Amino acid sequence: MQLLKKAWPVLFWVAVWQLLALVIGHTILLPGPWEVLKALVELAPQGEFWGRIGYSGLRILSGFFLGLTAAAALAGINHWLPWTEQFTRPPLQFIKAAPVAGFIILALLWVGSRNLAVLISFLMVLPVLYGAIRGGMEKVDRQLLEMARVYGLPLSRQLVHIWLPGLLPSFRQGCGVALGLCWKSGIAAEVIGLPPGSMGDALYQAKITLNIPQVFAWTLVIILISFAFEKGVLWILDRVTAPFAMEVRG
Repeated sequence: MQLLKKAWPVLFWVAVWQLLALVIGHTILLPGPWEVLKALVELAPQGEFWGRIGYSGLRILSGFFLGLTAAAALAGINHWLPWTEQFTRPPLQFIKAAPVAGFIILALLWVGSRNLAVLISFLMVLPVLYGAIRGGMEKVDRQLLEMARVYGLPLSRQLVHIWLPGLLPSFRQGCGVALGLCWKSGIAAEVIGLPPGSMGDALYQAKITLNIPQVFAWTLVIILISFAFEKGVLWILDRVTAPFAMEVRG
């Protein structure tokens, strides 16, 4: 019953899509769901299709985890050495405000097309994850930290029992935003840089050959993979951090 409740809105918008396709009447402008599904069925058995997914997925997720590592390191340094924050804040604000297309064009000159998605994904998630981690650190209970210091609680136990439970809510929310952002920016970088064997390259090739059902099919694949990765990473995070979440609730 719950599944049916979630399926109805999707079915409604698919019906709207089909109706619009019938009204327009030109596949080159708006293919219907059936044409897109047929294009997807044609693509799915091909080894190249899965190779492109692996190629793009590996680079985009590499950018995400590099961004996560850098964000955690910067947040830790700025927390324990507050004077350093005045030097890291301007570049992070610049990255956050600058247009993605501008970064992509510049990065294409620096690193070439092969690793473009790694760098762009890294840059786009860095300020988001930094803000989430830094904000979470500010919300950690100072009285608990003071008590831990008075009783000489080792740093490892402070991290497990005070820092991690305090950071989790903000960090989880930041991860949800950053995962979607890194996929959008990574694929955008591939569409501009056109690295051979990538999903962005396939999307562009379908566009210039006016194979619009394939354009929609690849777009649908990108959306579904982005959604699956986001849910998968958050599910793993929830399982790994479940004991700390229980401490927060307690």
